[in-house]
Amino acid sequence: MDDGLTIVSKMQRLMKDNLQKVGDVLIGGGVDNMEKYQYMLGQARTYQLMLQEISNLLNNKEQKDEQGTVIDLNGRGPKT
Repeated sequence: MDDGLTIVSKMQRLMKDNLQKVGDVLIGGGVDNMEKYQYMLGQARTYQLMLQEISNLLNNKEQKDEQGTVIDLNGRGPKT
């Protein structure tokens, strides 16, 4: 079974693809009434919100990761 980040990555890709499809229909004139337009606009907003929330969660995880490669230049370095 895939690990969590692989699953999240696949979900992001699926949501981005679906958002693109909704946008293509809206831009391409595939909406014939206001109800359908409002429904599709709601879908697009939901995909955008979900993608942003996933991005925020991943950024928080990266910021809490203390095993990075950041070097503290203000710390206890050798004196010359």
